[in-house]
Amino acid sequence: MAYVGRCASGVERDWGLEMDIEFSQLELRYDKLRRRNANKERQLVASLTENGQQLPVVVITHDDASHPYVLVDGYKRTRALKKLRHDTVRATVWDLSEVDAVVLERLMRTAESDGPLEQGWLLEELNDRFALSHEELARRFEKSQSWGSRRLAFVRAVPREVQDQVQRGTLPAHAAMKFLVPMARAKRSDCVRLIAALRTLQPSTRDVEALYAAWVSGNKDTRELVVTQPALVE
Repeated sequence: MAYVGRCASGVERDWGLEMDIEFSQLELRYDKLRRRNANKERQLVASLTENGQQLPVVVITHDDASHPYVLVDGYKRTRALKKLRHDTVRATVWDLSEVDAVVLERLMRTAESDGPLEQGWLLEELNDRFALSHEELARRFEKSQSWGSRRLAFVRAVPREVQDQVQRGTLPAHAAMKFLVPMARAKRSDCVRLIAALRTLQPSTRDVEALYAAWVSGNKDTRELVVTQPALVE
């Protein structure tokens, strides 16, 4: 399969046209669909410092004079290069529609496997932005309709405050899925208050598990302590 870009400058490769693009030209609309990992990003900065950018990011073109390229893949590389005060990023331009490019990038991704939360973010974005039905989403990802419906229902059940901390990398996704989702279903307001109290603590999955267990088994006073002063809970 080969895609060739149609920009005026650059080098043609099998997947498209490769070229240097200024950061100011990039539309970063899919950044919110990725989880961040501070350790991996530090490692990437060190690698780029030593070896330079070895792998181009992936973009598509769209009709916006101020941001003519949508970044499809390579958000960590782009952030790392910005930290190193680069002005441009090496990119491959895919000659695809936006929805086709986003779906293809997800199908090709092998370095990090997405969990139900990340999958739900992507399906919700495609459903909202492109009005793709559950049937169409299932067809494009070669999954059952129930696969897509379950993930959409799951991500819509997770409080936005929880999702924000998972996306920033300050809350483990597994902890959110296994403990905070059932907590939110039982009493959403307590889940939101706990997340606010955890904001500066960066808890591990084990920490969240212990807090959830204390909340489930505790009386009214214990539950109040869990959601307002989690650092004091043993």
